[in-house]
Amino acid sequence: MAGTEPEKPPHRPGDETADRIGRSARRKLEAQRRKDRGLWYGLGMFGLVGWAVAVPTLLGTALGMWIDSRAGSGTSWTLALLLGGVALGCFNAWYWVQKESRDD
Repeated sequence: MAGTEPEKPPHRPGDETADRIGRSARRKLEAQRRKDRGLWYGLGMFGLVGWAVAVPTLLGTALGMWIDSRAGSGTSWTLALLLGGVALGCFNAWYWVQKESRDD
């Protein structure tokens, strides 16, 4: 019939184990092929994550201090934008870590 999916073969008890072992073996072979991801790669990723959080935090703080010096209102823009920068930086770091995890 048109539009129907083909039937799956019957479930065998060892299928999940064999699939898991196969995936593990493929990951291990891929890791062996990529020798360039050693200590320096890990340190670079660590630095990237650190800067991904630090830069938005510092920019938010600087912008908040500038607004506070100009506005003179009772609202602390420095604190608000510092927290906003930290949140943006954490999201940014999460994005990069997820992107690198998908590439692996």
